[in-house]
Amino acid sequence: MTTPEVHHIVHPLIQHKLTLMRDKNASTSSFRRLLGELSTLMAYEITRDMPLHPVQVETPLETTTGQAIDGKKLALISILRAGNGFLDGMLSVVPGARIGHIGLYRDPKTLQAIEYYFKMPTQMEERDAIVVDPMLATGNSAVMALDRIKQLKPRSIKFVCLLTCPEGIATLHAAHPDVPIYTAAIDRGLNEKGYIVPGLGDAGDRIFGTL
Repeated sequence: MTTPEVHHIVHPLIQHKLTLMRDKNASTSSFRRLLGELSTLMAYEITRDMPLHPVQVETPLETTTGQAIDGKKLALISILRAGNGFLDGMLSVVPGARIGHIGLYRDPKTLQAIEYYFKMPTQMEERDAIVVDPMLATGNSAVMALDRIKQLKPRSIKFVCLLTCPEGIATLHAAHPDVPIYTAAIDRGLNEKGYIVPGLGDAGDRIFGTL
């Protein structure tokens, strides 16, 4: 039986930037900039266990053997639309990564996820997948996304979010106990509308200025 993993990333810079993002008075441009910076910082932790292979390189003095990752074997998968806010920051760390998108929206009455778009890189069975979405709230969208992605049999899967809560973690790990969660915060819970509290509001609206 796989033991579910939750990696709470508590680096001071990450926590500082997240606090600034929570402020309801933060502008759209500020929120977007902070998310890019924060996702770059999170990428270092998320990719800590990426496999390396030896590479021969010529320094100005002699030939030596270094270590390199194969970014082309990595797939960053954005749950639309808010997941796109993560991509630029993470691509600054692994620019060779391929990009996938899955479009989901949450039915406001049932809180269930409904798919409207799915486009993934080829040869997913050879790739490590990192699924990104700023909020893991009810967990329904994350579970549906992981259901679909697993059909392509990627080499490994990680789920990355800015914020989550006990309900979201429980829902995701009940369905996918083998998928580790990486997050900057575990908040108190959900309100009656299924939003994380204290949270930071609707991440998609704040990223794209559609409040």
